Amino acid sequence: MLRDTTSVVPSDTLPLFYQGQFVSEDSLQLTEYHSTQEYVSGFEGAPLSYSPRTDDVISLTLLACFFLSSIALARGKKFLTQQVKDFVLHRERTSIFDSSTAADVRYLIVLTVQTCVLSGIVFFNYFHDKQPMLMERISPLLLLGVYVGSCLVYFFLKWIIYMFLGWVFFDKNRTNIWLESYSTLIYYAGFALFPFVLFLVYFDLTLTNLIRFGLTILIFTKILMFYKWIKLFFHQLNTLFLLILYFCALEIVPCLLLYQVLIQINNILLIKF
Repeated sequence: MLRDTTSVVPSDTLPLFYQGQFVSEDSLQLTEYHSTQEYVSGFEGAPLSYSPRTDDVISLTLLACFFLSSIALARGKKFLTQQVKDFVLHRERTSIFDSSTAADVRYLIVLTVQTCVLSGIVFFNYFHDKQPMLMERISPLLLLGVYVGSCLVYFFLKWIIYMFLGWVFFDKNRTNIWLESYSTLIYYAGFALFPFVLFLVYFDLTLTNLIRFGLTILIFTKILMFYKWIKLFFHQLNTLFLLILYFCALEIVPCLLLYQVLIQINNILLIKF
């Protein structure tokens, strides 16, 4: 190692060698050595944040909605077209089940569930942009299920409220006509939400655009509801004020309550997890 015990070997210039010293058995002799040390090049990578566009569950859900919508339009096109005509022309018919088959009813149920699923995905993307901490601490699949379930409960409760108010204030025939019209709006809201959700998920719309387009669809749906309310229930000028009150109580306030309920659910999930 050393030719002369009194000389010191100069340090190695290679960067992968580590130079050290130790005292040999002879305490008067100082020995120097070189040892190799491996250095890893590069730097530590940062993990990618969650994005709905890379979620396989959301992709499969949207694909399933596409196929279900295609089947419903292909096999129930005449019935769905008749639903729109009845909504616009105010055809007197007591129930949607009078002229519909069991297959048509199944398609309508599927379309209603599809509207709730797409609404849940809209809320999922909204809270993903507004509260990114949710996706880091809570399973995205759990959050999506909570939002979709909340939308299902929301539409079911509104259906029950409409039936109760119709039973109290109106006759059965007029109540059934309104429930049919309400169902028609729900079906076609799902068709309107589908391209909106595609742009939302895969084209990375900003939070501002999300709110803007979402409110546009919501306001347009409420305007159609108010139009149908006027045709069904507005007969005298003095009833218009009551109609506006009922509309705000049954259409505007429940939307705000749903939003607040989802915020509270998010807070509870953050505390639990």
